[in-house]
Amino acid sequence: MAQEHRPLRHVRAAELSSDTAQTGAMTRREAVAGKTVGSEALWMGQAHLHPGADSGNHHHGDTESAIYIVSGHPVFVFAQDGEEVRLTPEPGDYVFVPPWTPHREENPGDEEAVVVLARSSQEAVVVALPPGSLA
Repeated sequence: MAQEHRPLRHVRAAELSSDTAQTGAMTRREAVAGKTVGSEALWMGQAHLHPGADSGNHHHGDTESAIYIVSGHPVFVFAQDGEEVRLTPEPGDYVFVPPWTPHREENPGDEEAVVVLARSSQEAVVVALPPGSLA
């Protein structure tokens, strides 16, 4: 007996939904999720951060996140050994965010920053944290 396979799903850019977890001035849009395509273990979407804005401090629970920089110059801020560290990736670069790691995204540039996000959960887990230092 042949195994049944589920069909591939095509999500058009215009079909991305902002009905997902949000923090600060960052706008997240989901493309691949349980509620959009029936994914079981993966969430994928994009985020937009306007010039001069930041996402606010947050973490993604037990979820791993991978981020691909599409355009702009976002800065990723987290704490290491009690000090704030700032990553400054360029378009085409990737950033990995481990589970439970508090961080924020900032956009000090004069153009919108756009990134593609992939997470190890079909849900967009975003836990907002109080403002202030991450250290």
